[in-house]
Amino acid sequence: MSPPGRPKGEYRSAQHEGRPLSVCARVVGALLLCASCVALAADPAKVLRLATSDIDTLDPQQWQDTYSNIVGSSIFEAMYQWDYFGRPPEPVPDTAAAAPEFSADRKTVTVRLQPGILFTDDPAFKGKPRELTADDYVYSIKRYLDPNLRGGGDPLLTDLIVGMRAVVDAARRPGARLDYHARVEGLRALDRHTLQLRLTDVNYPLVADILVGVRAVAREVVDAARGDIQARPVGTGPYRLVEWRRGTRVVLEANPRYRGVAFPASTDPRHADLIAAMQGKRLPQVGRIELSVIDEQPTRLLEFESGNLDYVELRGEAAQRLLVRGELDPALAARGIRRQTYSTNSVRSIYMNMEDPVLGGTGIAQVALRRAIALALDVEALIRVVYNGQGLPSSQIVPPGVSGFDPQSRRPPHDPVTANALLDRVGYGRRDAQNFRLQPDGRPLTLSFTIFPGTVWREIQTLFKRNLDAIGVRVEFKVVPTQDLFKEAAQGQFQMNIHGRGGGPVGLLFSTLYGPTPPEGNETRFRNAQYDRAFEGFLRAADEKTRLAHARTMTALTQVHVPIIPLLVDVENAFVQPWVMGYHRSPFGTYWKYLDIDAARRLRGAGGR
Repeated sequence: MSPPGRPKGEYRSAQHEGRPLSVCARVVGALLLCASCVALAADPAKVLRLATSDIDTLDPQQWQDTYSNIVGSSIFEAMYQWDYFGRPPEPVPDTAAAAPEFSADRKTVTVRLQPGILFTDDPAFKGKPRELTADDYVYSIKRYLDPNLRGGGDPLLTDLIVGMRAVVDAARRPGARLDYHARVEGLRALDRHTLQLRLTDVNYPLVADILVGVRAVAREVVDAARGDIQARPVGTGPYRLVEWRRGTRVVLEANPRYRGVAFPASTDPRHADLIAAMQGKRLPQVGRIELSVIDEQPTRLLEFESGNLDYVELRGEAAQRLLVRGELDPALAARGIRRQTYSTNSVRSIYMNMEDPVLGGTGIAQVALRRAIALALDVEALIRVVYNGQGLPSSQIVPPGVSGFDPQSRRPPHDPVTANALLDRVGYGRRDAQNFRLQPDGRPLTLSFTIFPGTVWREIQTLFKRNLDAIGVRVEFKVVPTQDLFKEAAQGQFQMNIHGRGGGPVGLLFSTLYGPTPPEGNETRFRNAQYDRAFEGFLRAADEKTRLAHARTMTALTQVHVPIIPLLVDVENAFVQPWVMGYHRSPFGTYWKYLDIDAARRLRGAGGR
C-alpha cells in the first residue's frame, strides 16, 4: 500500500502501488534522529526567497490549488509524507511513529502517533501548549469529508469508512451541518496517540489519501474562527504564517515549537554529497521564508538572475535563456548554479463542460464537435513553439510513472482534414460570411475558452485560435486569474478551460471523471457508468497488472467521449543558487524544512555579480 496525495486542484507528478511500507523501517530512524542532531536550527538570518503564484486559502481541508498546498504543507502535517529521495517514493512517517498496521483482511488500519508534537500557539489554546492527538486527525478527516465545505467532501472516502456515509448524508439536508460529535464506527481514536480506521472494502489508494493527504487542524481554532481559518493557519509543521498580503507576498517563520528532524537518508550514491553536506543538522535550518507573488516566468527569471530568488522552476523560453545547446550555461555553472530537470506529475489538459448545451452532452453532434477539437489541436507545435520542446505529449489523464499509466497509449495525431470532414458529416457544414461554422440548427457556433493570464497563455491562445480557425470553429478566450478559473469551473460557469491537474503516484487522477466526484474534482460533470465501474475496479485492485487493465478502459472511454483532451506533461527545470543546500526536486511535495542557506556564500555571490 502506497499513499497518494490528494487529487483535487492543480497539484504537482511513479507508480509503486502494491508494495508494503517496508521502507518505513529503513528511514523512520533518520526522521526521528533530531535528539542527536548537534547543529543549531532555524537561524533567523537564513532567509529563503522564492516566487509563487497567488494562494487562495491556508485551510488544509479547503485548498484546491497547487500553491496553497505548497505553502500550507509547511504549516500543517499529515501522518505520513513522501520519501524525499524515493523514485518512486514511499510513504514515511511525518507525525506517525511508525508504519501503519494492517489487519489480516486489510480492512482495519491502525496508526500510532509520536507523542509530544505541539501546535503553534493560538489564543484558542488559552496560553497552554497544545499537543497533537489522534482526535485531531479524527476531526480533520471528518472535516475533509464535510460536504458543506468548499471541497465538497469525498464520496469515495465517505463510503470507505464504516459508518461515515450516514453522517455525511445527514449533513446534506437543507440547513444541516456535519455533526462532528457523531460517533463513526470506522474512525476512532483508541487512545491519545492511536488512530484506527475500519473500512468497508480493501482500497489501497483511498487509504493512502487519508494517511498522506489529510493534515491535522485543531478544533478549538476552527471553532474560535467560526469555521474560517483560511488566514489563520495553526498547525504542527516546521513553519508558521507571519504575513500574507494577497496577490503580493507571503512570509513564513520557523515554528519555535517544532520538534525538529534530521535530513533524510538515501542509499543512492548520487545523493551522497548532498547528504554529507546536511549531515548532523537539526532541521529546519532556514528561519524565514519570503514568497513573492510573481506569475510571469520571464519576471521570475530576471529575479533569479539578479540573485533575488534562491531557486526557480522554469519551462519553455524562460528556461532556454539559461541554457546553451540544451545544457546549463557554462558561465552559470562556473558561478555554482545548479540545474535539475524533471517531468512533473501534472497533466495539462482541456476540460469540457459536459452539461453545456452546445459543447456537452452525448448527442452525435456534440461528441463529434469535441472529437474534432481534439483532432484540430497541434500538440507537437504547442510543445515545440510554446514550451521550447520541454514537454511530453499526453493521451491519458495520468502522467508517466503514475499507477495506471499505459506506455503503449498514443494521442490521436493532429489531423484538421479529418476534423473538418467529421464536422461536415454531422451537421456543422453550413458556414457564415466569415467562413465560421454554424450549429446544426443554424445558429452561430461560438465557443468560450477560459484561460489564465500571462505570456505563455497568450502564446497558447494564438496557437489554439489558429488550430480552431482551420476547422471553422470560432472561439473567444476569457482570461481570468488562477483562482477565478477554478471557482468558475467548480460552479459549472465555463464551456472549455485549460489547466494542469496532478496528484500522487497511485493514480487517483482517474477520479477526475468519476461520476460521484464533486464538481470541485470532476469539473467536466462527466458521468458514465462503464467508466465508474472501471474506476471502482481500479481502486480495489491489489496489483498493477489489474489496475492497468481498468485504466486502459478508462482511457479508451475518455478518448471516445472526450470530456477531457490531455495535452502534455510539463518538463521543468529547477535552477538553484550556489548558496542553497539540501535541495532535491521532489515531484510529490515541497520540503522547505530540508533546505539550508550558506549566508556567507550568498553575500559573496551578491558582491560578485
